[in-house]
Formats: sequence, C-alpha cells, structure tokens
Amino acid sequence: MSTTAGLRERKKAETRQAVHEATLRLAVEHGLDNVTVEAIADAANISRRTFSNYFDGKEDALLYGDEQLLNTLVRRVREEPPGRTAWQALRAALEGLYAETGPADREWHLRARLALRHPSLLARQMAGRVRLERELSRAVAERVTPGSGATGQAGGGAAGQAGGGAASVEPQLITAAFLAALRVGTQWWCAEDETRDLHELVALALDQIARPFA
Repeated sequence: MSTTAGLRERKKAETRQAVHEATLRLAVEHGLDNVTVEAIADAANISRRTFSNYFDGKEDALLYGDEQLLNTLVRRVREEPPGRTAWQALRAALEGLYAETGPADREWHLRARLALRHPSLLARQMAGRVRLERELSRAVAERVTPGSGATGQAGGGAAGQAGGGAASVEPQLITAAFLAALRVGTQWWCAEDETRDLHELVALALDQIARPFA
C-alpha cells in the first residue's frame, strides 16, 4: 500500500511539474495574458478538468516552482540545529537550498521577471508570500525558548540590536526582514544589466539588512 501511495504521489508531482513547465513556456512565447488554461492543458497533454484538479489558475501553475522552493526553505529552517539563532538558521537554510538546487537557472529568472511585469501574477505571488511569511514566523518562533532572547541575536545589526542584541525581537520582524532582503536581491538580479548571480546578490542584501540602520 505504501509503495502504491508513493507512486501515486510521485505521479501527481510529475504532473504538476509538467503543467508548470508548459505554463512557463507558453507565457514566455505568447505573454501570460494571451495564454489560456485550455492551451496549457493541451501543451501538458492533460484535460481541462485535470488542470483544475491541480491548480486554481494559470498564475498558480506558473508560480508552482517558487512555491516548492519556499516550502523547502521552511522545512530546512525547522531542521537547523537548535543552538543557532533565528537569523543564523534562516541564512543556513537558504545556503543549503542554494547548494541543493545550484545556481538559479534561466527558468527562475523568467518567473521572476514575469512576476514583476504582470499585476495578476504579482498579486498571486504576494498572496503566496504572505502564507510563507506566516510559516517562516512559526518556524522561527519554534526555535525560541520563552525569556531566552534567542530570537533577537541575528549576528548583530538590524535583526539583533534591540536591548543590546539580547532582548527579544518578534519572529515576524526577523522573518519580514529576511524576506525583504530576498525580494530586493531578486529585483537586483532581474535588472537588465546585472551580471552577478542571484546567490551573491541575495547574500549582499542579507548582509546589508543585518547592519545597524543608524
């Protein structure tokens, strides 16, 4: 039974990935506004009804890759050693994700640029980021012993300066700062004339946001 269930889940994951790739390809070729769900279903060799079983719309299908990466990030934060501060756990989890996935490829770049260009896609992406922020905040909060102030020690800087770096900083604030750095690093990377890779730019943004503001 477990083998059958595992094969079924793998098949579902493969179908989701195929639909995602078809959506990205058609959006790049024709523009997202000109792509229909029917066209995506045809390109992925599935029915319109099957598409609806996996995704609510083309925006969800296009952002599926991002969703998977972000879910993995949350899981990795929870798996970090308990002795690490929240900021250290977030950065280490991100480094582990980069090591696993390798340099951001052309597909990632295209998704990022499409999100910046299409209001409907950007709105759906922001909704997903709100959910991610809640999940990351929970993961950060799970690492904190009440009264320990462990959340506030982010290696110094903006995420660890309250109360001399030992007073607690709310998990939501650490998470928001972390995600803001990811967003800004991605925006830098999407610039037409940018030659540095995403990893380098996100690390730069994270370093800067961890410095004192004053």
